[in-house]
Amino acid sequence: MAMKIQPLLEDVRIIDLSQYIPGPFATRQLADLGAEVIKIEPPGGDPMRRFMHRDGAAASPVYRHLNRGKRVCELDLKSAGGRKALAALIVDADILLESYRPGVLARLGFDRQQLAQINPGLIHCALSGYGQTGPYAGRPGHDINYCALSSQAIVSGTTARPVIAYPPIADHAAALQAAVAMLAALHARGRQEAGIYLDISMTESILAWQYLPMLAHADERATNMLNGGAACYNLYQCADGEFVSLGAIESVFWSNFCLALEQPAWIDRQFESMPQHALIAEVATVFAQQSRAHWCARLDQVDCCFEILFDTDILAQQSQLKYRQAVTESGPTYPAWINRQPVTIPQDFETIVAPDQLCWHPVQS
Repeated sequence: MAMKIQPLLEDVRIIDLSQYIPGPFATRQLADLGAEVIKIEPPGGDPMRRFMHRDGAAASPVYRHLNRGKRVCELDLKSAGGRKALAALIVDADILLESYRPGVLARLGFDRQQLAQINPGLIHCALSGYGQTGPYAGRPGHDINYCALSSQAIVSGTTARPVIAYPPIADHAAALQAAVAMLAALHARGRQEAGIYLDISMTESILAWQYLPMLAHADERATNMLNGGAACYNLYQCADGEFVSLGAIESVFWSNFCLALEQPAWIDRQFESMPQHALIAEVATVFAQQSRAHWCARLDQVDCCFEILFDTDILAQQSQLKYRQAVTESGPTYPAWINRQPVTIPQDFETIVAPDQLCWHPVQS
C-alpha cells in the first residue's frame, strides 16, 4: 500500500495577485506541494480564463492547469471594500506575490510601509518584466520582448532567422526564479523578524540562462554543438515528414549510432569544424530515406541518445511518462516524485463568490 505523502508546504499561506502565466505558474508549483493559495482577480477575472480559448462559457484548460489547487476570488482593489478585504487576507499570509507594473500596488494603498504595518513578517514577491528599478521599470512588455532584450531570441533558431520560443520561455524562467526565491525567503524568515522583499525580473530570469552563449562565445545561430551546428546533436526529418532527435555528444554514443547506420566513416568526423554543413547533410540524407517508424525500430535499443519527436496528444501513452504518471487529462503533473511516489495534486481550482467566504482550510480535491 502506498504511504500518504505529507504535503511539504501545508502550513504556508500565499496571496496571489498575478495574472496570465508567470505568477500563477510560480504559485501553482507551491500549491502542488501543499501551500494554501488564494488567488485574487479583478472583476471579470484573470484574462487567462479566456486567452487562446474558444469556449467563453467556461474557464480555459490552460487557466485551470495554472491555478489548480487554488481558491479564486474576484476583488475590486480600486474600491475601499476590496482593499479592506485584501488587507485582512494579508494579515495571516506568509507570502504575497504580485505581478503589477512597478508602483501599481503602492497606488492601490499597499506600498512597502503599509504592507509592513499590516504584516511585519510578510514575504512580498514582486514579479515584473524588467524589475522594480532602472529606466525600463515601467516599460510594457511580454515574453517575446524579454527574450529579445536578454539575447535569448537572437541565439535560437536557424541560420536564416531567429525563432519565437514556445511555450513562453521567459515567463516560465521567471516563475521558477520566483518559486525558488520564495522558498529561500521562507527558510530565511525563521532566522529574522522582518519581512523580505523579492524583486524578480522576467528579463533577468531568462538572462541568467544565457551563460552558454555569453561565456562560451557561441552566440551565432546553428553554429555550435548545442544549437544545430553539429551532426551528432541535431534534429532530422524522416521520409514521412516526421522528425527524430539525436544527442550523441559523447564519442561512444556517436560511434554506436554510426555503426547502427552502417556508416563507420562518420565516426572520426564527429568533431569536424562547425558548423558541420556537409556532415549534417549526409546524416539528413540517410534519415530522409526511411520513415520515423523504421528509424525508431532500428535505433530505439541502440545506446546512442536517440528519440523521436512526440506530438502532445500522444504523450500520455508514452511508456516512460505513463510509468511516471507525468501526464493527465489536465496536463502535466508535478515534475518530481517525493519519497518514491508521485505528488498527489488537485485537478481544479475553487471559486469563492464573496470575500467573507475566504478561509484557510485545505481544498478537498
